[in-house]
Amino acid sequence: MIRRLFPHPYLSAVLVLVWMLLVNRFAWGSLVFAVLLSIAIPALTAPYWPDRARLRNPVKIAAYMLLVLMDIVIANVQVAMIVLFKPNRKLQPAWITIPLDLHSPEAITVLAGTITLTPGTVSSDLSQDGHALLVHCLHAPDPESVILDIKNRYEARLKEIFE
Repeated sequence: MIRRLFPHPYLSAVLVLVWMLLVNRFAWGSLVFAVLLSIAIPALTAPYWPDRARLRNPVKIAAYMLLVLMDIVIANVQVAMIVLFKPNRKLQPAWITIPLDLHSPEAITVLAGTITLTPGTVSSDLSQDGHALLVHCLHAPDPESVILDIKNRYEARLKEIFE
């Protein structure tokens, strides 16, 4: 019964949270409406997600989000230092191809979003076969270390969460 009412429980929880944040104040009517939306939207979209992603280790999601938030703050400082103090002629921008071990489209999407959210890097393309991600880095004097950093910091954790 619960699975039928909430076919995507994580989506339902996120919908309630986002709705309440958008309302920006607590009201019982808003909470009831958010719960109704969290039931209706996943139920209406469930037929379009026959192979929905299974999160193998949902507890690690919070740790991953904290890691990404910390990395975003650190990268903001690094990019600010580059912009303020590094002359353009000393910048070493690079296009880097990151080979992927991830197979889940949801995991690849989260990885690409994480890279784009982190200042100084942008995910720009996914290979046709889904085995490589093209990333632009603002300053990458050692592209191999960028690849290893992304694979060890993000991809390995996403593999534990999604696959």
